[in-house]
Amino acid sequence: MTDIASTDVVDEPSPAEMPDLLDELDTIVDKLQNTGFTQLSDAEVDDAGMRIERAITRLTYTGNQQIVEADQRDLPRKSGYRSVIDYMKHRLRIAYPGKRLKQTRATATFPDLTTGEPLEPTHPTLAEAFAKGQVGSAHVHAVMDVLDQIPHAVDHDVKVAAERQMTEIAVDHTPADITNLGARLLAHLDPDGTLTDDTDRKRRRNLSVNRQRADGTAKMTATLTPELLARITMLLAVW
Repeated sequence: MTDIASTDVVDEPSPAEMPDLLDELDTIVDKLQNTGFTQLSDAEVDDAGMRIERAITRLTYTGNQQIVEADQRDLPRKSGYRSVIDYMKHRLRIAYPGKRLKQTRATATFPDLTTGEPLEPTHPTLAEAFAKGQVGSAHVHAVMDVLDQIPHAVDHDVKVAAERQMTEIAVDHTPADITNLGARLLAHLDPDGTLTDDTDRKRRRNLSVNRQRADGTAKMTATLTPELLARITMLLAVW
């Protein structure tokens, strides 16, 4: 008879092991960089590419949890930065901190402010696929863009089902496919556009002006409310 207590059990790593785990990660990355791919078969090179990209995605998800923890501890301010965005940009060297923070808020696990217990991510199915490396950052943003366009008047259960469906699509399709297939989903949920109201329009509106170039020009992107669109269209017609 087998003693249950004597069976092999894989212990979960403790938080105290994190520094050692990161040292191991550095060592593994060093070995990967120095080993190269020239002696591998075609199949092994192909498999290596997929596994490396999956690992990058999983590490990005893990890095997002570090951002949550740093923010909860007020590390940005303690480190002399004005905001978590500045901390991400300068301390963590993240190229697009705004996009990364939006991704984090949608898929990371945050603690309950009262109990400290972990809350379910805003988009739990998407977060699970992200953590497993089944979808990358671009896929996550494409799904988020679709879900953000669902009118708030749509029933909660429908939104939950939509998140599951878009995640399933993301696992097997490109970000461009997600956008196209998401447009079909949105057309199905609100075919006449009657569910979308001013609350939805205000939630989606944004305007971003990039840094001015040497020649004086600058790139601008925006999502406009119908009223502002009408005014700009009139101005452009006059010009």
